[in-house]
Amino acid sequence: MRHLPYFCRGEVVKGFGRGSKELGIPTANFSEQVVESFPPDISTGIYYGWASVGNGDVHKMVLSIGWNPFYRNTKKSVETHIIHTFKEDFYGEILSIVIVGYIRPEKNFDSLEALISAIQEDIEEAKRQLDLPEHLKLKEDNFFNLPEGKIGNNR
Repeated sequence: MRHLPYFCRGEVVKGFGRGSKELGIPTANFSEQVVESFPPDISTGIYYGWASVGNGDVHKMVLSIGWNPFYRNTKKSVETHIIHTFKEDFYGEILSIVIVGYIRPEKNFDSLEALISAIQEDIEEAKRQLDLPEHLKLKEDNFFNLPEGKIGNNR
């Protein structure tokens, strides 16, 4: 994984609406332009790392890069599940992420229940990995301190 850690920032846009509604696992989605800016040879799959909305606190996250075979997407997406409960949506805000490690390749599932179960396992693995000292240090990276005026559209 020669691209890791990978630092990325972009505006949160509306996705397919499946994360919260169907899966019970809300995700923050990047625009097509941000997705296209990822290195073309970065592997699709499930990753873990750190995320911050605007100049808010930095939280653990799990992230999917790819085509979501269960849903047969025609466009590649980058969807971040921040391991934190937010009181409200944050569309239009700036999401800053640091991708720290890789969990598994992208794959299809026989049922929605199997997909949800795999995502829950990915979340638990991300929590374990991010507690390691070598990953904890990235939580404090200056990357998460946004310059004034770059916080988002709602502030």
